[in-house]
Amino acid sequence: QVQLVESGGGLVRPGGSLRLSCTASGKFFSLNTMGWYRQAPGKKREVVASIPTVGSPFYADFVKGRFTISRDNAKNTVDLQMDSLAPDDTAVYFCHLQDLKNEYDYWGQGTQVTVSS
Repeated sequence: QVQLVESGGGLVRPGGSLRLSCTASGKFFSLNTMGWYRQAPGKKREVVASIPTVGSPFYADFVKGRFTISRDNAKNTVDLQMDSLAPDDTAVYFCHLQDLKNEYDYWGQGTQVTVSS
C-alpha cells in the first residue's frame, strides 16, 4: 500500500510564501513522477507542478516563476516552494505519485492553503 503524507499548508497573506512537503511510503516503482495538484471550491482538480525521478520538472502556466518543485529520490519526498502567493492560489493541495511501471496513481489526503489578507 502506497501512502502519501503532506504537510505545510496554512494561512498566508497575499505576496507571502509557503512550503509544502510530501513523503511517500510503501511499495512503488523507482521510476515515478511525483507532483502537486490543487482543487479550489467549485473547480476541477488541476496540476500545479510535477517532477519525474529523472528529468525536468513541469509547471502549470499559472505558477511559472512563482513556485518551485523539488524532490529527494533517496527519501521519496517532494516539496513545493510557493512564493508570491495570491488569493487565486487558495485551494486544497494534493500530493500525487504516478508509478511509471503499472501506471497507478496515488494521492495524499490534501492540505489546505488559504491566501487572504
